Amino acid sequence: MDDIDVILQDKRLRLLQQPLSPIFTASTGALLLGVYRLWTVFALPGFRKVPVNLKVPFLPSGKTQTQNVMKLLRGRRGCLVDLGSGDGRLVFAASHAGLRCTGYEINSILTTSAQVRAWWRGLSPSSASFVSGDFWKTDLSDYNNVTAFLAPGVMDVLGEKLLKELPDDARVIACRFPFPDWPCSASEGQGLDQVWAYDMGAVRGCLLQTLMPLPKAETQC
Repeated sequence: MDDIDVILQDKRLRLLQQPLSPIFTASTGALLLGVYRLWTVFALPGFRKVPVNLKVPFLPSGKTQTQNVMKLLRGRRGCLVDLGSGDGRLVFAASHAGLRCTGYEINSILTTSAQVRAWWRGLSPSSASFVSGDFWKTDLSDYNNVTAFLAPGVMDVLGEKLLKELPDDARVIACRFPFPDWPCSASEGQGLDQVWAYDMGAVRGCLLQTLMPLPKAETQC
């Protein structure tokens, strides 16, 4: 038994000491480079065009999350804009429900992919359209439904933009990351699939109340 153990240990030691094959090394390097290039194409959409504090990587919505969004859009009509529409899955779901949808996506490759899928599905541009552009520089006042799956670090800035531009009858749905100081009207799901709905009239009313000083008779020192 001792001889067998010695032989096995010797073989393992020889394997560890053998240099890696050049072909194996080259293949591994090529694979890692390919993965990195895909990541920079799809996960870092158009970052050079967007300020550092507003950069958001591409994270596709899951099926459950999309279903939760549609629950909060039930009964809604009019125009919807999806901020950071990615591959277009949320736009397709909302257009199927009768909303006139526009998706804004800074990554031209993802935009082209979504446009091709819309054409393949037979959707007209009035039903589902995709814009390769920066929604931060776009006036959103024509939309009464907004969906956003962005990142926690941009929600405050996005809230300021939406408060300036959206009408009171607009509904905003935030996926996974809520607006820190906004009162939500409804919520669906939990964990990574949770989404929140905010009605702009109620949000403005609540924020206005927090900014108004108390009457003098009720002011306490």
